[in-house]
Amino acid sequence: MTHYDLIIIGTGSANSIPGPEFDDWNIAIVERGAFGGTCLNVGCIPSKMFVYAADVATHIAHAETYGITATMDAVDWPGIVERVFGRIDPIAEGGEKYRSEECENITVYGGSAVFTGVKQIEVNGETLTADHIVVGAGGRPRVPDIDGLDDITFHTSDTVMRLPELPRRMAVVGGGYIASELGHVFGSLGTDITMLVRGDTMLRIEDEEIRARATEMYSDRFDVRLKTHITAVRRDGDELVLTLDGDGGGELRVDELLIAAGRVPNTDQLDVAAAGLETHPDGRLVVDTSFATNVPGVWAFGDIATEHQLKHVANAEVRVLRQNLLAPDDLTHIDYGAVPHAVFGWPQVASVGLTEQGAREQGIDVLIARKDFGGTAYGWAMEDTQSFAKLLVDPATRLILGAHFLGPQSSVLIQQLIQAMQFNQTVDDVAHGQFYIHPALSEVTENLLLEVPAP
Repeated sequence: MTHYDLIIIGTGSANSIPGPEFDDWNIAIVERGAFGGTCLNVGCIPSKMFVYAADVATHIAHAETYGITATMDAVDWPGIVERVFGRIDPIAEGGEKYRSEECENITVYGGSAVFTGVKQIEVNGETLTADHIVVGAGGRPRVPDIDGLDDITFHTSDTVMRLPELPRRMAVVGGGYIASELGHVFGSLGTDITMLVRGDTMLRIEDEEIRARATEMYSDRFDVRLKTHITAVRRDGDELVLTLDGDGGGELRVDELLIAAGRVPNTDQLDVAAAGLETHPDGRLVVDTSFATNVPGVWAFGDIATEHQLKHVANAEVRVLRQNLLAPDDLTHIDYGAVPHAVFGWPQVASVGLTEQGAREQGIDVLIARKDFGGTAYGWAMEDTQSFAKLLVDPATRLILGAHFLGPQSSVLIQQLIQAMQFNQTVDDVAHGQFYIHPALSEVTENLLLEVPAP
């Protein structure tokens, strides 16, 4: 049995914990996969590199709108894969090498951690204990129970980006952000996409107007089957045969199947019950705003613990947790405030705060403003007829309660409103207290603010 001051399980955002302040701590890091976690290896970073290529392809497809004759003669899928992972894999390898070889106070264990008692884990048959344990082991794709799924090869976001060839036909199960982004990637590069969505729209957590427009735009591009789910799948030669139920029911033949039906926390793989750790009904570890669990000395953050499965949130959480490891008698607590998210599909979507349906459900009175991208000079130049932004404002305080963008660079355009919400700036402060560059696309934000009815 080996004892440490600190054991860190997972090397996503948790890998940023050990710094010079921890040089006198004896630390163990446990990682069963590649260093860098979901974001670096199978999530945010590689997917957005693929998305950028897909965006370029989509611009080419629409070039005629601007008087340009252009064609996409070929897609070098293996070359795209190499461009992405040829850059990412060395980063993961370098991160592990740095921690293993250059950090004298750190021991790296390559393997799966399983709790065997309070503040006690087992890795590769070796028992480790610690004064503090940080659980940052993230989550994994949720795989629904489908008859025949265990008998075929299917893909999730963990594997689909490393396909050796671009498939001719692909079924995408799901209508959330992963399905939207990867459907855009493969569809833009030439794959015939069928999206199988259980609900009546895609992107169900978004504002109702945003998700309706996004569903319409995806339906214009792909075969989007709403209120549809798979009941069975089987292989027939080189094809996968899907049996579908619901509005889009029937039989569907494809070459590849992508399951993008959400994610689950990895708590079940750690046997957290053996450590006495409490969990939510969905499996997430219960933590307070300092990221302490119910077991003193055990901390958790990120996808395995909190409701915001977002890398930028995990980074903020680990900064708080890190400080609390260093000063456990003077705990810091996180302020989630205005937590934004974005969907890097086509269209791009970004949101923060309250939705219109959320306001109705909670009985909150709001002022609502809308602005089409095409109503600004740059949007007009882009010939944009579908993109828009929406704002929800408290009529009494004039503070922003929610903002929702659908269209090019939405993830950038919304940032100014995130700042306004976080620092309690009114719509009037943000609209009139600064210059907006003309004719930049940021005038969408300016004009959206100006659309809010005067007090």
